[in-house]
Amino acid sequence: MITVENNKTVSRPRGRPRAFDRDEVLEKAAETFWRLGYEGASISDLTAAMGITPQSLYAAFTSKADLYREALAWYQAHIGASTARALEESDVVSALARVLRESAREFTRPGRPHGCMVSTAVLTCAVENEPVAHHVSSLRGETLDALKARIELGVAEGQLKGASNAAALARFVGAMIQGMSVQAQDGASRATLLEVADIAIAEIERHRL
Repeated sequence: MITVENNKTVSRPRGRPRAFDRDEVLEKAAETFWRLGYEGASISDLTAAMGITPQSLYAAFTSKADLYREALAWYQAHIGASTARALEESDVVSALARVLRESAREFTRPGRPHGCMVSTAVLTCAVENEPVAHHVSSLRGETLDALKARIELGVAEGQLKGASNAAALARFVGAMIQGMSVQAQDGASRATLLEVADIAIAEIERHRL
């Protein structure tokens, strides 16, 4: 719509202005992407879950890809943050054990999609969605870097053997997280995943000084 104000032409957006809680709709978007995947979640799926119109979605988030990036950030801030908190433990083995056990619990929490929204997301995709896949891959890389840094600190502080391969051990923990995510999506119970976590923790314990 175009109007004239103070002898100037002003363009106004069509339709009603946005009126929603951004954090709330991002939670709904995250749950939808988490459940259906990036390519599986249609705009109609997203707007139905978020309770907004397609026009409002594009006005607020520009594109489906940008909405997905914000939804991933919401997930990391509200759900995935448990990993960062666990790594603050003073003992590195306790920190990694907490990461694995909390992953087992989070991946099987009732009332929401099972597994991790990031660990196994967009592993394959159409060519036009490769930038999205690269973004998710970079998030997984950041987690590996955080694990590696915490393990290196454990070595430096004399908690782990000096010969411990920090990069390989970080990837081992990352692989366990990804594996538990897949198994949770396939129906593995919390008890089962906690048993898997305990086996992984026993392996990590072998590196203690």
